[in-house]
Amino acid sequence: MEKLMLYLSILISLVAFAFAGWLFLWVKRQPSDNPIIAKNGGLIRQGARTFLRKEYTVLARFALVAAVLILILLPSPIWKGNIINNVLMAVSYLMGTAFSAIAGLIGIEVATIANVKAAEAAKSGIKPSFMAGFRGGAVMGMAVVGASLLGVTIVYLLTGDATTVLGFSFGASSLAMFAKAGGGIFTKTADISADLVGKVELGIPEDDPRNPAVIADNVGDNVGDVAGMGADLFDSNVASMAAALVLAGSIDKEKFGTNISMVFCFAALGLLASVIGVMTARIGKKGSPTRALNSSTYVTTGVYIVLTAAATAIFKFNWRIWLACIVGLLVGVVIGITTDYFTDDKKKPVKMVAKASGIGPAFTILSGISYGLLSVLPAMLGIGVSALAAYKLCESIDPALALEYSMFGISMAAVGMLSIVGMIVSNDAYGPIVDNARGLAEMGNLGEDVIEITDELDSAGNTVKAVTKGFAISAAGLTVISLLGAFMSEVNIAAAELGIKGIENFDIMNPLVFFGLLIGAAIPAVFSAMLILGVDRNAQRLVAEIHRQFREIVGLKEGKEGVEPEYDKCITIATTGAMKELIPAGLTAIIATLVVGFVGGVQAIGGFLCGNIISGLLLALFMSNSGGLWDNSKKYVEAGNEGGKGSPAHKAAVVGDTVGDPFKDTAGPSINTQITVVSLVASLMSTLFLTLSLFG
Repeated sequence: MEKLMLYLSILISLVAFAFAGWLFLWVKRQPSDNPIIAKNGGLIRQGARTFLRKEYTVLARFALVAAVLILILLPSPIWKGNIINNVLMAVSYLMGTAFSAIAGLIGIEVATIANVKAAEAAKSGIKPSFMAGFRGGAVMGMAVVGASLLGVTIVYLLTGDATTVLGFSFGASSLAMFAKAGGGIFTKTADISADLVGKVELGIPEDDPRNPAVIADNVGDNVGDVAGMGADLFDSNVASMAAALVLAGSIDKEKFGTNISMVFCFAALGLLASVIGVMTARIGKKGSPTRALNSSTYVTTGVYIVLTAAATAIFKFNWRIWLACIVGLLVGVVIGITTDYFTDDKKKPVKMVAKASGIGPAFTILSGISYGLLSVLPAMLGIGVSALAAYKLCESIDPALALEYSMFGISMAAVGMLSIVGMIVSNDAYGPIVDNARGLAEMGNLGEDVIEITDELDSAGNTVKAVTKGFAISAAGLTVISLLGAFMSEVNIAAAELGIKGIENFDIMNPLVFFGLLIGAAIPAVFSAMLILGVDRNAQRLVAEIHRQFREIVGLKEGKEGVEPEYDKCITIATTGAMKELIPAGLTAIIATLVVGFVGGVQAIGGFLCGNIISGLLLALFMSNSGGLWDNSKKYVEAGNEGGKGSPAHKAAVVGDTVGDPFKDTAGPSINTQITVVSLVASLMSTLFLTLSLFG
């Protein structure tokens, strides 16, 4: 049965890739003949490719240096004679980075085709435009989850070692952290600059082709919200499986035992459920895109519950672990619904912030921050409830292995929450595709009726993006709690081999634990500040360039026929700045983990991880939700409410959206990759922290 689950995982991964191929061909076949849209779509595609090429070149250098260090030091120093294990760990790490990068590339390629198709399809109504956007996003969903499941399965099948899977996960996580940060800095540099000069200063429409930053803004949607978010959820999915495999390995006697089989089985069935959910996504001629996106998510959830229940009965898995998995899944859906409440323009918080904007931008900021802080509680409560419920459900399975089973239960709750990640990525990638489609429709002069359709699709995309960010952060929360258990498991295995005492818990009255707790809690704040300052510095450079072009290019501001801005210069500035700001924030988090570990040992690292998880989740949820709230408040005003476009409320709402941009698309969603990365570094370095620390 054990090997059967691994082969089943490979088979379902290949089915997902085949389905993604069919979706891609379907999107490509959709008609598009507008020359202006084709030209601007080509500029967006070329800009996205250029950015990714430069970003991946920088990250490849980082990955090679990291792979050499891993080869020398992990899982134990190479001079101790475990050369094969070290080679496998380094290769596994490089595989993780490569699989994550390939998934991002696939997403960019299809998104920059689907945006053109969705824009042109809007001439025929909301239904064909929605289908082009959603199916384009679904290619990314299938590619991300198929690649993550296939990668983990191949590594485990070849090595039979869960620690090596942690190496694969570290590769995926490190690339995700830098890709999300780099893409986030690029996209918000362009977005903020375009909005401040275009909307606030000159009062021109959002996607007016006169604005030199408009193409860079549309490029940013792809590199930030398609490639970046795809890498983020790829990382979370792999990390949840890696943590579950480590903890299952501490329970199972064999390398391919029952609990390990359960991890692969449930992950594979989650991908299959997502395939079915994507196939059922439909919208009527006058239907609601938000309802269509949500209903396909609910279908996926229901199918997954049925499939895993059947598998548990057939293969005689433990029903308590199944329940823990389902608790995680259902809590994930509930967290999505609560996030929707705080970010949907049909709900009270968005309307209240829009109303406050009529008084002035200070009230926009104050009300947005307040609702953002309020939005943290439901998600944090959900993560806490699911972790506690999973722990209690599983601790009594075997009293002799109570801690191992309870932590495994939490890891399976994370697997459950991420089981529908194929659908979540599809919904998330839909957002930037229809956002681009809206811009292309305006640049292509397709008329107000078409722009109104793309606005409705874009509004649904914004709401869904906010929900998926909340989901991704919450899933990362459960995952890193699982990784904390994996860290303890790795430490205890190393301690048993060395004949010394392991760890059962982390006492905050222990000064080493408290030292780590304080440092760990500070790192997400420092990490966020570095990323937001990166956006700030880069946006200032780009604003200066936009001013120069409006000043020096005769006839640009007036929209004289034949006069075009120098789009490529804005793309170059945004790209160059993002590359400069890309590495420092991530390195700061990794170096801090190493310093705390070598100073305070495994007890200090335990405190460090706890502080990092709690502080990181709180900041990530607050920034993502408040940013989404400000964005949709602006769109609510632009729809004609509170005075509409050009009103004082509109200008204040644009300021709020400008503040929220780096919150929701740069720092907020990057934090969950940061906490995953430091948790994986801690697990991989656990033996060295145990034996080489100063005070541990």
